[in-house]
Amino acid sequence: MREQSTMVTDLLQTDIDHAALVHDLKGEIVAAAREAQAAAYAPYSNFPVGAAVLLSDGTIYRGCNIENASFGLTVCAERVAIFNAIADGRMDIVAIALVTTATRLAKPCGACRQVIAEFSQADNPIMIVSTCAGDEICVEPISALLPDNFTLL
Repeated sequence: MREQSTMVTDLLQTDIDHAALVHDLKGEIVAAAREAQAAAYAPYSNFPVGAAVLLSDGTIYRGCNIENASFGLTVCAERVAIFNAIADGRMDIVAIALVTTATRLAKPCGACRQVIAEFSQADNPIMIVSTCAGDEICVEPISALLPDNFTLL
């Protein structure tokens, strides 16, 4: 489930500014996350979540939460979107948008924060684009949500 941005070629240069890319495409990645939310399988929580990851070339991968009667087997939308990109050989994640039906800003769970941090880079941290049922949008680096992630290195 991947889509190529139509605006990307005008926005990208050889020396990419990820913050500018996220700013310019945040509406597009939020829209992709909303589309993914429509596919969510959430019969137990009734809390559909959609996510979309933005790659450095403007490619967008989507993901939705997929629940299971054995709750520990439930997978969050953020991880599904990231894993879709990884399965396609892409790890150049710039941002991830998260959409829920909550009335307050959505934030990734701890497990998702750790997975996001795994693919973030110190010089260009992955930006989290959080939304809520209203029009509010917040953009912040993963380091603001998980300042000291686990690492073996």
